Amino acid sequence: MQLGQFTLTTISGGRFLIDGGTMFGVVPRLLWERRFTPDEQNNIAQATNCVLVQTGERNILIDTGYGSKMTEKQRQIFGSEEGDPLVAALGDAGVSVDDIDTVILSHLHFDHAGGATRIDDDGELIPTFPNAEYVAQKVEWEVATSNVPELKGAYPLDNLLPLEAAGQLRLVDGDVELLPGMRAIITGGHTVGHMAVVIESGDETAVYMGDICPSTRHLRTLWCMAYDVDLLQSRRSKPKLLGQIADNGWLALFDHDPDHVAARIKRAEKIEFDVVDAVEAL
Repeated sequence: MQLGQFTLTTISGGRFLIDGGTMFGVVPRLLWERRFTPDEQNNIAQATNCVLVQTGERNILIDTGYGSKMTEKQRQIFGSEEGDPLVAALGDAGVSVDDIDTVILSHLHFDHAGGATRIDDDGELIPTFPNAEYVAQKVEWEVATSNVPELKGAYPLDNLLPLEAAGQLRLVDGDVELLPGMRAIITGGHTVGHMAVVIESGDETAVYMGDICPSTRHLRTLWCMAYDVDLLQSRRSKPKLLGQIADNGWLALFDHDPDHVAARIKRAEKIEFDVVDAVEAL
């Protein structure tokens, strides 16, 4: 996808299965299954649509998928891919791990930050991208590394602490410029420090929404994930962000949609927002 002078490429961080109810929270299955057909175990397929932004000077990666560190039991539970799907997909795009100079993490859940680190040949945890600066929100990092019992399992520290130890971590605070042509919008809701990433080049704009609106099936305000730590904030942030995108004709980027990686959207009477045209997943 061309965005002004920038090139955007969807990079798969791996597909996985997850209980459909977790993706739609309080929405009854009778409603959401019309848009996402579950299997006999109530699972639905999910993508991890990371985004490679090439500016001509930089190779920037937004989110990293679930990575290569899952145990065999975890792979069976999630039906996830073997190996390192993110690195493989980057290779298919002609980009090596050494070529990435910035990694922006929308939030620090395992399916977004899992690919930030890997285990090397000596069994040591190291950053996957040796030349990259990793960027995250300060409050998100503080919560993720706090070890509070109610968040156990949400933020595996193997995905995070090696970044700080290697001196490759930059923490930002709030709605700030991340890089030239890229800025953060704090949404909260899904996690305390969840951010959307706005990408601007020339007269064109795209927004990587992260998990505040993970798919085209989540364009309704009340259709939020069960994982959201502050559901009320999600219901406030999502229509505000979607309204900006629709009213300005920006491109919406969806992180978990297995069928559509991006779309133009419009306001709609009955369902609030709807797809105008979508970019299908490869």
